[in-house]
Amino acid sequence: MSDRGVSFETTLFVRDTCLCLHVQRAARMLARRFDETLRPLDLTSGQFSLLMCLNQPRPPNIGTIASILTMDRTTLTAALKPLQRRGLVRTIIDPADKRNRRVALTEAGRALLSRALPAWREAHTRLEKRIGGAADRLRNDLRILAEPLTP
Repeated sequence: MSDRGVSFETTLFVRDTCLCLHVQRAARMLARRFDETLRPLDLTSGQFSLLMCLNQPRPPNIGTIASILTMDRTTLTAALKPLQRRGLVRTIIDPADKRNRRVALTEAGRALLSRALPAWREAHTRLEKRIGGAADRLRNDLRILAEPLTP
């Protein structure tokens, strides 16, 4: 058996065809673009998404937020800390189940989200124009990719 490793041709094949790699590259580039857009508001794209996720009539619990954002609870808790320190969100005890915690936007969080939305809309509109009519198809395909695989 040869111990030469993986051929360079295989490396090129994976580079050019791997869906995971292409989605990761696109996600990093999109995050950078939205980070730049939101930088004047001292927000990252991830923080904007988290604040938007919290913009609900009833504050969601940690499990619901983690599920929506496809994050584990530990990562979510770490992501919430800077927003809590800034007074943008607060954690409250669920009145129906004292073991659960809910996360609510504060007035400052709602105000920042309102100020960030026009910048997000402008950047999002530019992005959709760039990809043309493929935006709806892309969103649908990404939803499919994000679904759990069943055996």
